[in-house]
Amino acid sequence: MIVQEELESLGSLWETGLEDAYHAYLAAAGALIEENRDRVALAAALVEVALRLQRIGGRAASPSDLLRGDLCLARASRLLADARDQHLQISFARAIEATSAAAAAGRTPEPVRTLLLAAIAGAVA
Repeated sequence: MIVQEELESLGSLWETGLEDAYHAYLAAAGALIEENRDRVALAAALVEVALRLQRIGGRAASPSDLLRGDLCLARASRLLADARDQHLQISFARAIEATSAAAAAGRTPEPVRTLLLAAIAGAVA
């Protein structure tokens, strides 16, 4: 199972929200071909957890949380590259950009889960 392979150095996050996010995205990715379903769902969950760790729009995160967030984003990027769907990669990048830009401007960002679910729905359609 791809999830077990990709949790190196991130296992503690599984119990603190990554698992729940993964299952929510897995349901949305159900129509994707099987080999990409797990990758896309885990990538989305990693992005969501990364932005939470980095406290986008909130008080400054600790250095270790920033690094774990960076690791999550890097791993998500690689998983999306493995899925070989450029439209999905761009949609995920735009979701991250929109969230970060809103926070930087002092606006409340749209929930990243909403943005990522829309990206997945666009790939499924």
